[in-house]
Amino acid sequence: MLAQRGHNACGACRSSVYLCSSVAIYRSLWFHPPSQCGEGRAQGGNPFSLGSSDLTVTSFSLVLASASPRRLDLLAQIGVVPDHVDPADVDETPLPRELPGPHALRLAEAKAKSVAERHPGAFVLAADTVVACGRRILPKAEDVGQAKFCLGLLSGRRHRVLGGICLVAPDGRLVKRLVTTTVTFKSLDHVERDAYLASGEWQGKAGGYAIQGRAAIFVRQLAGSYSNVVGLGLHEAYGLLHGLGYGAD
Repeated sequence: MLAQRGHNACGACRSSVYLCSSVAIYRSLWFHPPSQCGEGRAQGGNPFSLGSSDLTVTSFSLVLASASPRRLDLLAQIGVVPDHVDPADVDETPLPRELPGPHALRLAEAKAKSVAERHPGAFVLAADTVVACGRRILPKAEDVGQAKFCLGLLSGRRHRVLGGICLVAPDGRLVKRLVTTTVTFKSLDHVERDAYLASGEWQGKAGGYAIQGRAAIFVRQLAGSYSNVVGLGLHEAYGLLHGLGYGAD
């Protein structure tokens, strides 16, 4: 569902990657911690005060705690443009016997809290997307074998896409929501499956497919939020932002 993150010349600093319409914007918003980027410049003119090792974000900024340009595009659809992008680095391994819904919510909250520590006085929005067959959490496909396994499970069946969303407000309040969408795939023949695998679109995607790409032809039915399957439930995300006062005069 979501684009992979890449690396740039700053080494430890992750750079935005390969979604043509949002690459320039995404790079301009990317936050570079001073400990990892030489003199600690904020790239692209971000309004950080870096006169010392301390970071000060302008009041009521919005930080997107995600490495996904797709989530940035989704927010832009509803007129929400984050001031900064600062992805969280958390262990996404499911806990023993952890169910898909609690897993998505736990990771979204962990990401939001982690990034909020670096941005006091800002709104921090984080999300996590999980594709599940029954109680089974499907991986973010990293190789052809994993992608083929995921497509085999999804072929001709219904599955759920669970999106955890968490927002931390400048005053420390935290709210979260779980969005569930049910998706039904057609039965895939080996020609369709192999063609999709050859496209490489599955790389780094939860469940091994991207509904906003070529995999759209696999979807026979969808019940619930389409944007949730892409990477962020917009109705719920807007509700959290509005509820905690983001954008209020």
